[in-house]
Amino acid sequence: MKEINIGLCGLGTVGTGVVKILKNHKDEIKHKTGTEISIRKILVNDVHKKRDVVINQEWLTTDANELVNNPDIDVIVEVMGGIDDTNLLLEQALNNKKHIVTANKDLMAVHGQKLLKLAKRNNCDIFYDASVAGGIPILRSLSDGLASDKIQKIMGIVNGTTNYILTKMTDEQKAFEPVLKEAQSLGFAEADPTSDVEGLDAARKMTLLANLAFKMEISLDDVEVSGIRDISQEDISFARSLGYTIKLIGIASINGGKVEVSVEPTLLPNEHPLAQVKNEYNAVYVYGEAVGETMFYGPGAGSMPTATAVVSDLMEVVKNIRLGISGNSYISPQYRTQLKENADKYTKYFIRMEVSDEAGTFQKITNVFSDQQVSFAKILQLPGSTKGTAEIVMVTHQISKQQLLNSLENLYQLSVVNKIISNYRVDGEE
Repeated sequence: MKEINIGLCGLGTVGTGVVKILKNHKDEIKHKTGTEISIRKILVNDVHKKRDVVINQEWLTTDANELVNNPDIDVIVEVMGGIDDTNLLLEQALNNKKHIVTANKDLMAVHGQKLLKLAKRNNCDIFYDASVAGGIPILRSLSDGLASDKIQKIMGIVNGTTNYILTKMTDEQKAFEPVLKEAQSLGFAEADPTSDVEGLDAARKMTLLANLAFKMEISLDDVEVSGIRDISQEDISFARSLGYTIKLIGIASINGGKVEVSVEPTLLPNEHPLAQVKNEYNAVYVYGEAVGETMFYGPGAGSMPTATAVVSDLMEVVKNIRLGISGNSYISPQYRTQLKENADKYTKYFIRMEVSDEAGTFQKITNVFSDQQVSFAKILQLPGSTKGTAEIVMVTHQISKQQLLNSLENLYQLSVVNKIISNYRVDGEE
């Protein structure tokens, strides 16, 4: 086989990087795959737009049919984004026996299982390692490198925008809104940052990780999500005084065949490796029954890191074509999906509240927690921001989420509790 032809959907940041790598690393890629990889067509919105890379103008088209229905194109590389319309395009490509490489975590989180099954029926490959954590080969590590192990837990920073914001808020004591604007001006945050700061982007990535790690079909609706918009400087300061750093952490764990997947602000011990991950970098911590603890660290986004992962997937597709084993990468879920109830979800919690500074207040609060069999590892009490109030900050021992919810509900009934300011997960102390 002398040549593999690709159709590239999208010529933005990542697409430009893919073109550069295929051009600049041409000899190395051919040596490793035994085949030359050539671009045949590129789908764009505007064929006349100025580009950051020199390309053959004849490659450009605004008609997707010139890619998905082109008999000379072997692989579709999708880096344009979108969900439903893109899904239809890729379904058409698979039905035309074309292999798929995508960096689209939104698409794979929503339609991934269906596309993977369609690919298998058509003896085609779909690889999507670039969809999670950019240049970090975490999906391939789970499916290949750690395939013989039983993964028990994954926790990670999988969104560079929120990690950049929290780094600046922690290290420079800046408020959320000014740091968000700074991130937008530097290109780390989108003009509409909702998907990032509300945790949805990270949730989509954790869906893909959980599916691979636990060999069951987890949907985006199965992920509990909360973002970083409400984290205050006071929360960060109290966390620091107790020896913690706040990060937006994606967590997927399995116990007794039941799974929990969440994305939420989490307090990590300052010495935990994930607490040291700064700015736009990503890191994923994996706990395996046999291997123990491993961590994958690197740039989570950007043109060249993500493009590197895309081209690596493309090379894997080419190798499979040459070996005649295409379409065998997808393995049906091994286990029936079972989600943990709140009573099964155990961790420690940080709770911060404003209370009336009067005799008997602490005893009433203590009674609420005692009724739920909640005990504490750390407690701080400080003067409140207004006269006659105090702030109480607590870190519980390990309790179930149901115990937490019951305790909070009962605290709201106490006249001495003015408000519960915040509560966050505490993890990484095993």
